[in-house]
Amino acid sequence: MHESAARLHPAWVVLGAVTVIFHLGLIFYGLTPALVSRPIHMALVLPWILIFAARTPFERGSGWLLTGLGIAACGYIAFNEEALSQQYGFIDTRLQMAIGVFLIVLALETARRAIGWPLPLVAALALLYGVFGAQVPGQFGHPGLPMQSFVGTLTIAEGGLWGKLTGVSVGVVAVFVIFGAVLNAGEAGRGFMNMASAFAGRLTGGAAKVSVISSALMGSISGSASANVASTGAITIPTMVRLGYPRSLAGAVEAVASSGGQIMPPLMGAGAFVMVELTGTPYTQIMAAALLPAILYFVTVWVGINAYATRHDLRPMATSEQPAPREVLITSLFFAVPFVILLERIFLGGVTPQYAASIAIFAGMALLCFDVTLAFSLRGFAGRMAEAMVIAGRQVAVIGAIIICASLVIGVLSLTGLGVKVTSGILSLSGEVLWPALLLTALACLVLGMEVPTTAAYVICVSVAGPALTALGLEPLLAHLFVFWFALLSTITPPVCGGVFIAAGMVGENWLKVAMKAMALGIGLYIIPLAMVANPDVIRLAFDPVGAVFDAVKIAVGLTGIAYGVIARRAWWLRAVLVIAGALVIFAV
Repeated sequence: MHESAARLHPAWVVLGAVTVIFHLGLIFYGLTPALVSRPIHMALVLPWILIFAARTPFERGSGWLLTGLGIAACGYIAFNEEALSQQYGFIDTRLQMAIGVFLIVLALETARRAIGWPLPLVAALALLYGVFGAQVPGQFGHPGLPMQSFVGTLTIAEGGLWGKLTGVSVGVVAVFVIFGAVLNAGEAGRGFMNMASAFAGRLTGGAAKVSVISSALMGSISGSASANVASTGAITIPTMVRLGYPRSLAGAVEAVASSGGQIMPPLMGAGAFVMVELTGTPYTQIMAAALLPAILYFVTVWVGINAYATRHDLRPMATSEQPAPREVLITSLFFAVPFVILLERIFLGGVTPQYAASIAIFAGMALLCFDVTLAFSLRGFAGRMAEAMVIAGRQVAVIGAIIICASLVIGVLSLTGLGVKVTSGILSLSGEVLWPALLLTALACLVLGMEVPTTAAYVICVSVAGPALTALGLEPLLAHLFVFWFALLSTITPPVCGGVFIAAGMVGENWLKVAMKAMALGIGLYIIPLAMVANPDVIRLAFDPVGAVFDAVKIAVGLTGIAYGVIARRAWWLRAVLVIAGALVIFAV
């Protein structure tokens, strides 16, 4: 069933509403045992992935069967939570073993249907290591684990499937995904586009710069590069092509701008909330730490567009295509009001991010009563609310499937001690010197991120490489941001570059041409993580704003030189001088 058809089906609207009510209810209801809330979360994920997204009759039929059995298995965990918590992760009946094995297989299959083979294969290899690792000779083997403990820890205790990562998905990520879905169902997306057009449309390369701003704003709530390309790109790419921009450049601009959404607070593609759990750093501090590097990324893309203007006639948008000031003001309210409420509650109200987001969600829902002319309509409200419920249910399920599968990998790393061994390997290979360790980590992130979603790649990489980097003197939050940025590289870096593939398809251009321009425009994605290590004050905006801004300006100057050197049409020796000078400003000054 296609999503457009499914939106008209009351069953999916009701299921979406159940998903929204459950996750918002957890915030207001109070403490719920992990072995109750997390299995229910997985049970709500299953129908969206296994039935809603089914592409063939076999997938749909097997999806119904797996969903029914999966809901029963999750229900068993939730209903027997009190007894299971007394078993301390040790299975003592055949029924529990059967349920445990089935839940592991179901988590792998759900992730496979949601995002393809790579992440489930990584998880399956980890599980095989857990089972047969005792047979591996040398330091990378482990003493062996009884199957009752191995499967039990992963499925009937607060580890593995029901570990901390799944808790983040249930308690925080889902709420912010619902927030984004409610805004997207209303006029917020149009507000982003109108504000960007009013601000940048008249400039040289205006259509490209509108893409940068609107994608940064949209990405801050969608957190998905692919969704961002598909939504904002549907407007910006045809506009750029119509104005005579090279097709490869039009696709590259949108792919690069949309990829930046995953590093732009407040959502950061769920990465911010996972970072809170893994580092113990308050969410507000992570937002402050991530803000200047994210702005630097978009500044670099902006400079890159100016550099391309020396090679192509990148005309501004026509006045007739720019929105009227009144329309800009009205449509901007649809995202400004919920955003202001969200930030006010977090920074001034002192409430948790998920509670602040829930209040902003209710404000966003109220705005669904109005259209772009501020006309009140209950029928319009019902249609937009139904759309929001389906979008929310589907997106919560996809992220939930990814995080639940990644939780298996983290569970095995913890049980077997493999993470510590890989950390020791990185330290040994790098000669216990920071910069070689950083480059090894960056390479691992790039390779894993090519096939695994950014958040999952970040979680797996930081679990094994994070301790090595902190052992070499990097502060924990900086190590996590470094890994997170490099896990994002695969969105624009061949051979697997999801954002580029979608943009190339939309613009009708060879994907490799789009990728080459995307890598040049997105050069900040490769340099800024290293610049953060060389200039650590840039992430200390909350504690040393003067030092943070100084370092940000220095990095911006260096990136400007590098971007012009790589892209602009100038003599080769001048371009080389610009690149070298830019690198020196960032890393040596």
